[in-house]
Amino acid sequence: MKKKLVLVIRGAFVTALLVALVWGGKMFFESRGRESTDDAFIEAHVMQVSPKISEKVLRVLADDNQMVKRGDLLVELDPRDTEALVKQAKANLDSAEAKLAEAKAKLAADQASLAQARADVNESKALADNAGQELTRSSSLRKSGAIAQREYDQTLAGELSTNAALASKQQKAIAADAGVNIAVAAVASAEAWVEQSRALLDTAQLRLDNTKILAPGDGRITRKNVEQGNFVQPGNSLMAVVAPEVWVIANFKETQLERMRPGQRVEVHVDSYPNLRLRGKVDSIQSGTGSRFSLLPPENATGNYVKVVQRVPVKISLDLPADVPLLAPGMSVSPSVLVR
Repeated sequence: MKKKLVLVIRGAFVTALLVALVWGGKMFFESRGRESTDDAFIEAHVMQVSPKISEKVLRVLADDNQMVKRGDLLVELDPRDTEALVKQAKANLDSAEAKLAEAKAKLAADQASLAQARADVNESKALADNAGQELTRSSSLRKSGAIAQREYDQTLAGELSTNAALASKQQKAIAADAGVNIAVAAVASAEAWVEQSRALLDTAQLRLDNTKILAPGDGRITRKNVEQGNFVQPGNSLMAVVAPEVWVIANFKETQLERMRPGQRVEVHVDSYPNLRLRGKVDSIQSGTGSRFSLLPPENATGNYVKVVQRVPVKISLDLPADVPLLAPGMSVSPSVLVR
């Protein structure tokens, strides 16, 4: 009976030893084909929501952890002051456009006056040329005694009169040309005033648009920090919108990267859900260690140098099932990369 019991015990021991050897061998060979780390976490796009103007909060339409779509109204600021600015800017634009129309009408009238003055100059020049020719003929006839001195004097007076009229018309044409130049400058000034008024209206309208703060993208509201009646300033963080797309940032030791490549399969265990196993792949490996991009990167050329194994961030994309539970940025995970 004792011998039989001893044999059973020995058999159980041998069986347990074989199981332990098989399991240990399996874990040994699997560990040689995997690289794992517990320095990893969930990451996502976090979009900060901030006002662009200083104003009092009229309404808050978003709540903590609420799902929103891109363009949804989150916060509305008091628009009354801005609406008054828009009305004033519209009135200024209407006035500027009226002055522009008046300036263009005056320019058209001055251009017509200039054209008439130039026509009068041409007419007077023709009369003056004709009077000059008459005077030349009269001078020859007077020398030959064909006409009396009185007739010659009348021709001379007519020639002087037509030249005086020509000079007067030329001065009027010069004045009309100057008037056209002034009218052109007035039109340019009125057009500039219209553009300035339109820019002021656009600025006021943009400010009015900015009284409605919209969701920058699809996601879930987090860190809501605004209430009705608050006075907000540009740059104040009112809330954040966390996009639904998530991935893993795993900080592997530099000694683990020898066989790691983009595209390799990854198994991810989430600390919050012990029974959840996610799958994914290596997306990319950062070109630099985490310490190199820290606020105060180490300067190994100074002081006593102590070699420390550095960690390199690796981005892991996830293949998420439709019924996956909430995965929030900052959740701890443990990825295992199949590097064989």
